[in-house]
Formats: sequence, structure tokens, C-alpha cells
Amino acid sequence: MKSNTLRVGLTGVASAIVGKENTADKFEKEMVPAFATPMLVSLMDNAAFYAVKNHLSDGYESVGTRISISHIAATPPGMKVTARATLVEIYRNRLVFEAEAFDEIEKIGEGKLERFVVRRDSFLKKLDQKTRMTSKS
Repeated sequence: MKSNTLRVGLTGVASAIVGKENTADKFEKEMVPAFATPMLVSLMDNAAFYAVKNHLSDGYESVGTRISISHIAATPPGMKVTARATLVEIYRNRLVFEAEAFDEIEKIGEGKLERFVVRRDSFLKKLDQKTRMTSKS
């Protein structure tokens, strides 16, 4: 049985190659063909998830609850983007991360993210209840 080994300083990394599936013009054809901000958010959130996923007690999961980032430089298709998130604060079940993202040339994003530690079975039970409520309509 795995126990909680969370500690400030844990770091996670997530990477992606910019392609047609993650550029802004995928979401709206009139937008620019550059790495989309929603995809940057997702990459940073994945990095935060990876930072703690192997440090939670059995049966627990972390879920994203808050994101505040700046997308400070554009990245063209074909470049690799890497996000790194570091756990900087733990308060009860609340985890706070500082994140940065870089393409092959420069920093493209920075910000803070929060995740909460939840019991996986309880979370899925509530999600299932909500799903059943909507399917009855």
C-alpha cells in the first residue's frame, strides 16, 4: 500500500510537438496557426499532475481547480514545447504549483496552478450521480 509522500519541490514535466491539432486555428479558422493558449494550459496542468501522481496515497487523485497563466510568446508548428511545474505550497488537500513553458527558442508561458487531492472513489461516485441526473432529463 502506497502512502502520501507529497513535499514542496516536487517537479513534473510535460512536452508536446506543435501540430495542426494544437494550434489556435484548429479552434477557429480565422485564428493564427500558432500553439493555442488552451493547449498551453493543458500542458502546464499535465506537468503539475505528473509532479505528484506517484506521491499520493493509494486511492487518491489530484484534480485541477485553478489556473492563472500568461502566454508570453508564440510557437509555430513543428517546434517542441515543454512545460515544467513545481509544487511550491501544500495546505491540507490544496496543492499550489508554479509553472513555466518553453519552446526550442524561448520561454512562452508562466503562471500558477492549483490542484486538490481527492479520494478517487468519492469523486467518481459524485461524477456518476451527476451523469445520471442529466441523463434523466
